Amino acid sequence: MAEVQFVDVKKSFGAVPVIKGVNIGIDDGEFVILVGPSGCGKSTLLRMLAGLENISAGAIRIGDRIVNAVPPKDRDIAMVFQNYALYPHMTVADNMAFSLKLKGAAKEERDKRVNAAAEILGLSHLLDRYPRQLSGGQRQRVAMGRAIVRDPQVFLFDEPLSNLDAKLRVAMRAEIKELHQRLQTTTVYVTHDQIEAMTMADKIVVMHDGIVEQIGAPLDLYDRPANLFVAGFIGSPAMNMIHGRLDPENRTVFVAEDGTRLPVADPGQNAVGRDLVYGVRPEFISLDPAGFPAEVIVTEPTGYETHMIVRLGGGEANCVFRERVQARPGETINLAIDADRVHLFDREAGQRLSA
Repeated sequence: MAEVQFVDVKKSFGAVPVIKGVNIGIDDGEFVILVGPSGCGKSTLLRMLAGLENISAGAIRIGDRIVNAVPPKDRDIAMVFQNYALYPHMTVADNMAFSLKLKGAAKEERDKRVNAAAEILGLSHLLDRYPRQLSGGQRQRVAMGRAIVRDPQVFLFDEPLSNLDAKLRVAMRAEIKELHQRLQTTTVYVTHDQIEAMTMADKIVVMHDGIVEQIGAPLDLYDRPANLFVAGFIGSPAMNMIHGRLDPENRTVFVAEDGTRLPVADPGQNAVGRDLVYGVRPEFISLDPAGFPAEVIVTEPTGYETHMIVRLGGGEANCVFRERVQARPGETINLAIDADRVHLFDREAGQRLSA
């Protein structure tokens, strides 16, 4: 196991910069997820760590050595790809043992490591099968087993669950997290799915347009987003954003552009007189007969919860209610907002002012 550090790392393809000075520290044994929309640079960063892409500037450290010029095979890492990358003419056992065979490991050592990894992943009864005889989840476990047998300092995962159906993705999330808890190997995992990031990571790195927007524990990012991008990206349904200003005579009241008055905990003097964005997560909007009116647009009962889209503050807002609400589109309901859960952002700079 080892620490991983990105120190002012940059990457350009020709004249086009795609990684713009990234600094990330990953502790020994930590499970870190790089998350962001397509094109943000997360997979490029992972490929640079793996040695599959050259870096344009900066340094990457694994343990106590800089690996900028170290070939991939000498970096002591193991990578699990999105498409499994299994050899179709080899059995499960042969696929898992192939990297050890290339290194010249003795057959007894190969068998020992393959059997140990198969036991961990529940593959012992499948060792004689070929990839075409396996389900998608089983193939992904074989790819993980191939990484485990190498006993690397760092595991790298490049969107490994993207090809699985929704139910299997949930199961595999738990398996990967349990595997990390058992092996305690430093892990860097790339995904565009913020639910994967929230449920699996010790630490999340949110990326956008080649830069790091925020680094922190999942609930820290959820409760204290640094800016509008993180606030909108982390959380499902996404945080509601309403434009407006504080009431100059009462700074605990936010006045939306359509005149709707919404509550705010004391935001501090620096928020007064600025164009703001009022952010509130859907679960912190509740039904209240004494609250402000809102027109229902869409109702989506899910069983345990009711998701609803309403007209609020000159736009649309998502609400998540624990109750089974029977309101129909076009009807009016009364709502309240937990002022202590409101975030205010500077509209121009995008940075959070308060929470």
